[in-house]
Amino acid sequence: MTEVTVVIGAGSIGQAIARRVSAGKHVLLADLRQANADAAAKVLADAGFAVSTASVDVASRASVQALVATAVAIGDITGVVHAAGVSPSQAPPATILAVDLYGTALVLELFGEVIAKGGSAVVIASQSGHRLPALSQAQNRALALTPTDELLALPMLQPDQVTDPLNAYQLSKRGNSLRVAAQALRWGKRGARVNTISPGIIFTPLARDELDGPRGAGYRAMIAASPAQRGGTPDEVGAVAALLMGPEGTFITGSDLLMDGGVTAHYWYGDAAN
Repeated sequence: MTEVTVVIGAGSIGQAIARRVSAGKHVLLADLRQANADAAAKVLADAGFAVSTASVDVASRASVQALVATAVAIGDITGVVHAAGVSPSQAPPATILAVDLYGTALVLELFGEVIAKGGSAVVIASQSGHRLPALSQAQNRALALTPTDELLALPMLQPDQVTDPLNAYQLSKRGNSLRVAAQALRWGKRGARVNTISPGIIFTPLARDELDGPRGAGYRAMIAASPAQRGGTPDEVGAVAALLMGPEGTFITGSDLLMDGGVTAHYWYGDAAN
């Protein structure tokens, strides 16, 4: 039976992970924009991968269900890479919550019903989730456990509570890691694993939007003040995903791996270290 890696979000990070974890497997590349999926598919196909494409709107249950059906028709889903999302410079708070928070919950719910035994998934979260102050235990449980289609109705996520795109993004990414921790229990019943990766500033087109946007100076200052003193590359995210999804990561599930060159360490403790 053909093994399938489903990559949602055909950008630089999704492609880098696909290359690391999909040798000998069929790659199903899905993106909101079919043209993006097609362009990424050509790169992978030219590198020797078997690839097909689909369009998907992760904020639509029907669309994600259709993607699941497409993947199941190809073969056994042994890998899921969820790298789709919008940044604070790209969308208002409601759209960020719908795509980054609700969309991730949908992917985890629906692919968790079909993931093959021994399969694994990574969800791309963000260092931003680690910059959000601690939430209450009740808020953590609500983000982790609220049924998917009730998630956006939570009082803490209403427009009068979340007025800033960056706050919406931070809440979404914190919610991603909490959701994955809870879903790891459900995925485990199928013999599968799921983890989040929280990258820092990775040089992708999305990051370029941020660096050229209103928060660009702040992001450049983050890089300069970090121990690594540089941004990351998609291939570095791919290497971490290969660990989490591969045979050396079989004891890791429900976890979040922060890889940001020390930006978060500086954010919380920089003054104390001087």
